[in-house]
Amino acid sequence: MSSSNKIGGMDTAVLIRRLLFFVLLFALVFFYLILTFKGLTDARGMEQAQIGREIARGNNATTKVIRPAAIWQAQKSENTNIELDSFYDTYHSPLNPFVYGAVLKAVGGDDFDKYQMLDNSRVYRLDRVIAATAVIFFLISIGINYLLISRIFDVRIAGVTALLMVLSDLMWKFTSTGLPQMLMLLLFSCALFFIYRALEASIENRVAIRSIIIAAVFLSLLALSHWLTIWITLGFVIYAAFFFRPKGIAGLSVLGVLVVFSLYFVGKNMEWTGNPGGTAFLTLYGGLSASEEAVMRTSDPSEETYTVLVNLNSLLINTATNILRQSNLLYNNLGAIIAAPLFFFALLHPFKREAIAKFRWIVLLMWIMGALGMALFGLSDSAVDPNQLHILFAPIMSAYGLAFMSILWSRIDLPAGSALMNYGHFVIVVVISAGPLILTIPNSLRQGLQTGNNQRPVWPPYWPPLLSGTLHDATKDDEIIFSDQPWAVAWYADRMSIWLPRRVDEFEDLEQLAEDQKLETVGILISPVSFAENPLYSATPFGAREEFAALMLDGPAMEATERNLGPGGLRMRTPSLSKVMADYPEDRHLFPNRIIYYSKKPILQVQE
Repeated sequence: MSSSNKIGGMDTAVLIRRLLFFVLLFALVFFYLILTFKGLTDARGMEQAQIGREIARGNNATTKVIRPAAIWQAQKSENTNIELDSFYDTYHSPLNPFVYGAVLKAVGGDDFDKYQMLDNSRVYRLDRVIAATAVIFFLISIGINYLLISRIFDVRIAGVTALLMVLSDLMWKFTSTGLPQMLMLLLFSCALFFIYRALEASIENRVAIRSIIIAAVFLSLLALSHWLTIWITLGFVIYAAFFFRPKGIAGLSVLGVLVVFSLYFVGKNMEWTGNPGGTAFLTLYGGLSASEEAVMRTSDPSEETYTVLVNLNSLLINTATNILRQSNLLYNNLGAIIAAPLFFFALLHPFKREAIAKFRWIVLLMWIMGALGMALFGLSDSAVDPNQLHILFAPIMSAYGLAFMSILWSRIDLPAGSALMNYGHFVIVVVISAGPLILTIPNSLRQGLQTGNNQRPVWPPYWPPLLSGTLHDATKDDEIIFSDQPWAVAWYADRMSIWLPRRVDEFEDLEQLAEDQKLETVGILISPVSFAENPLYSATPFGAREEFAALMLDGPAMEATERNLGPGGLRMRTPSLSKVMADYPEDRHLFPNRIIYYSKKPILQVQE
């Protein structure tokens, strides 16, 4: 496609449109980051933030969130001495925590006292710092996509695509999760830019290897942001190996760059876990026979698998189920941008420019491989799932969808040169795609203006002031808290936290391990994470071997259980918990019937 508009053209109409665009952009930044921001919304985002704080303190990529399964891996590795107070993280990809580490160091976030929540605020200030970092990546990625799509099509389609990105409610939601998706969007967009340049060079019989290497660098950084994106890189490797000259060399070059960038971290994973994939590899077990949570909370994940045949059947069934789920939720996962799914119809159109025609197959192949990776390792119904990679393809797919729609629109019998002919289809796409954002603004705006500085946090299940104030002050640096939300304890309270295991014997083994290292386990924190759904009518999250179920149920059902069973409720009448309750006899309702802290010694509630 072509256009008479030139990139950088600055007539009055263009200047006004750009001014309105930036006014809208910064209004939405204020709306999402200041007015209605409640805090980080995703558990893995909080984990990466607290790892970043440890990096800022010079403690390398260590974590205060300790998974029983990670301990099991470390115990199996002959080269590892387990130290709970300096436990190396092999679950998260490293780049995003290191970025957070640099940001937190710059704002003094490595000093907990500087940001401790001792006033009446309910939103943790460092949550907003983390979200602001994601917003900056998002804004830069909009610019990169504008340059890329202007190069592929024209400035009109590039401008509308940028507007669709700004009006995507899902992309703004990702900025408040703490997840690396916005960093990934930036890196992926840069990689696509140089892939397209390499394709142009190849078509013109020029040397393309330089652009391919630069693209490989961005794809390698993408893999260091989220290990699942290696599947996307493999899609490009397949195309490069067969269609870029010299054949095979280009694909091998991409793999070589990926290996160089990841070799150090693979080595650290081997050192700590004996597995090149680290603890993240165990997420595959969730596709075999149990949920990822169940696997991570057990001290021997091998118990969650049975025979090879059963595992294989389970893997195939779960993969097929996830493929169907992705198909069903594709529109939402692409940011609810109506133009994005039209990319698949654009595959049927014979674009005249060879670069445009070929580039869509590269995008398709990378998307197919990414979708396969998501199917294997799991993707929930949530559009902000940590493994959600579809959102990375939303801008480029939207551009192709807009181009295809423009072609169809031009064939409608409309007055030539009219505004309806030139912009009618763009207006339709923008209005429909902005629907989710427009519908959420009135209620969110009203709540934000009413609450002011007392904005309600992400409740349930998180109430940061209680963790940052009461729990932090009641414990010491060398003390460990068992919890069903260890990521929140580590981030908001800055305390070591072990994910509450499923069985009492595993709990006791972990206590003994801490004692052997001169550390003390001082309490058990139960929160709404354990009863997100009504546990009286659902087997989850307890399961057949959830021996702490009574302790979890006593929270929301405390009044009823104590009225019918007497003091102590269910937990005191569960034989398997008798010793645990004897060791942790004190219970403090940090939040009535919702956040309960069982401890060895009584604590004073200094923060409500």
